[in-house]
Amino acid sequence: MFSENTKNKIKSDPKIKFLIVFITVVLIVLMFPRGESLESEVTVGSIWTQDDLIASMPFEILKDPETYKRELIQAAQKVPPVFVYDKNIEKKIIDSLKSYNKFLIKTIDEDLSANSDAGASKTILSKPSYDKFKLIRKYENVLSINFNKSLNGILNGSVKVIAKIYKHKFLDRNYADIKKDSIAVREGKFEKVVPKTSFYDFESAKKLLRTEIDKRFGKDKELADAVYDYLNHFLSPNLIYSESLTEKAKKIAQDKVSRNIGIVEENERIVAKHDRITPEIKLKIDSYRIAKGEEKDSGLVYFQALGKFLHVLIIFGLFSIYIYLFRKKIFHDNSKILIISIILLFISFLTYLIYQMNVKAPVELLVLIPVASMLLTIIFDSRVGFYGTVVAAFVAGGLRGNDYVFTLMNIFAGGLSAYTVRDIKNRSQIFRSFLYILVGYLVGIIAFGLERFASAEQILIQSGFAASNALMSPALTYGLIIFFERIFKITTEITLLELTDFNSPLLRELAKSTPGTFTHSMTIGNMVEAAAEEIGANPILARVGAYYHDIGKTLNPEAFIENQTHNENIHDKLDPRESARIIIDHVRNGIKLAEEHRLPKEIIDFIPMHHGTMVVTYFYEKAKQLYGEDKVDINNFRYPGPKPNSKETALLMLADACESAVRSMDEADEEKIENMVTNLIKSRVNDGQLDDSPITISDISKIKETFIKILISQHHKRIRYPKQDEMENDNNNESET
Repeated sequence: MFSENTKNKIKSDPKIKFLIVFITVVLIVLMFPRGESLESEVTVGSIWTQDDLIASMPFEILKDPETYKRELIQAAQKVPPVFVYDKNIEKKIIDSLKSYNKFLIKTIDEDLSANSDAGASKTILSKPSYDKFKLIRKYENVLSINFNKSLNGILNGSVKVIAKIYKHKFLDRNYADIKKDSIAVREGKFEKVVPKTSFYDFESAKKLLRTEIDKRFGKDKELADAVYDYLNHFLSPNLIYSESLTEKAKKIAQDKVSRNIGIVEENERIVAKHDRITPEIKLKIDSYRIAKGEEKDSGLVYFQALGKFLHVLIIFGLFSIYIYLFRKKIFHDNSKILIISIILLFISFLTYLIYQMNVKAPVELLVLIPVASMLLTIIFDSRVGFYGTVVAAFVAGGLRGNDYVFTLMNIFAGGLSAYTVRDIKNRSQIFRSFLYILVGYLVGIIAFGLERFASAEQILIQSGFAASNALMSPALTYGLIIFFERIFKITTEITLLELTDFNSPLLRELAKSTPGTFTHSMTIGNMVEAAAEEIGANPILARVGAYYHDIGKTLNPEAFIENQTHNENIHDKLDPRESARIIIDHVRNGIKLAEEHRLPKEIIDFIPMHHGTMVVTYFYEKAKQLYGEDKVDINNFRYPGPKPNSKETALLMLADACESAVRSMDEADEEKIENMVTNLIKSRVNDGQLDDSPITISDISKIKETFIKILISQHHKRIRYPKQDEMENDNNNESET
């Protein structure tokens, strides 16, 4: 999507760098608490060491949030459910019943007229009427010509039953569904609270209906059942539950709960210097902060916001100066600045969320500062990890109202966790940090607990939360490190250690198809690792770079003398220019293979840089002898580069040359090895191959000493065995056992 130049510009653009830092600071400022909580965070039992705190304005002493919340719940629970009495329901039901009775009689009269028979002693209803009314269907066999008169009596009696039922009020739900013993009955503008059993519930209303029907029609059970079924359809409660009125009543009851337990007047002393903080004093201090935070006169809120911004900027400023002065690669890489920003924002947001929890538990110990410590150490180094820990702890402490105890405990625990992953050897080592994180928190908890006269129970509870932090931090770090590696394409030491596995496809192929090159790579891997430790370079990066620097030779093993198992050299029959091309191609092939296997860029850089822009001297000199110097273009014999740009790649260039040259020596005694190493290093320095790397003269001296020591130990003379000459020259001689 973007060209390489555009990507590089975005990566180092100072405007983008400034924007990342500015947005990070603003987002953290928005998470800061309001009011004077910035002054300090007080805890019950601690000593007020500042000057007397005098109220600059009158304010209410607010109840403890948990107490206030509990009182609100209790107030809502005391409110009885509200039922509305609808006196119009009785009239509507009776009118509806009478209307349906008339309709029923009229329908039956029409059926009787249509089916009349003068000679009949019995009238049977037609199918339409038969289906319309269950009462009629049940009594088809007993209805006579006087049926109309009997039906009128039944229907009139049903009206009287309903009228009698509605002399009582009954609820639209059963007693079991109403949790309270009493209910509020609202009739017009008036409301009274009465026991729920003062009225019928829906089930008892049905029983009452049945009782009244049985009194009137009890002699004929089938008739009573039919009338009950008929009237049950008209039965409708006249006390209706209102959820909206009930909720409104709860809201009114909660509004009546007082938010405060008193008032502090202007110029009244809140707490005196050296007084112990009691629960009552803490309530006053917290209430004063809230009151000050809500004060909006004279633009004080804007000044406070500016103060918060400067507060965060001060913390970030020290960290930024350190990165600018001592970690130039991080400073000039916006993607790495963004990583640091994301980690600090994650910790800040976690602190903000936990600070919103109004619970009586040490939840602040669940702020996972050690996660930031370990991530920064693994991604960058232990010094960045420790400085990042200090910044994260100060920011989180500020978000908690400048909580000194919280800040110090997290600096200690986070610092320990950073050092546990400083020399990480594998991913599982992350989980060993659990013990150090736990110890770090426990030391702080016990120290400050004893200082504040905390009870054993309080210390134990805090230790439990600290243990949770110690368990979660390594697990979360493990997950997040994979996220940062994939998204930002960064190479951590964990990634490098995984690349040293000889079962990786490239190293397995290197050992199989180019055993000589494989041995050479392993040898210089040891050399550069030892030298890197001496000059302050990255030993693991140098070793991994050495392992993979010659993987391009696997595509044409026989072209390189260390892999030729017979005396024939293919270059003896080739033009020197063709031989040089084949030799130089191992760099291009190596880069292609590395990209196909998705090796990190930091490792791919070793492949072209270990030769820099050196000339393939052997074939260049051979070409000059064959064709004459004026007919040979030196650029045809020069590696494409670039030159080494880091200590690690420079080390590999020097080690590669020294190891190859010493291995080719017939008799490599100590003096010859020392001379060879000195001259090879000197020639590359004079050729300008190290101009782009940060290698110093002091570093070169240390590198030379390290290389000479290792090469001498590998090529020292050994005592010859008896008859060794015979064994070397006679193929039929059997070795002694």
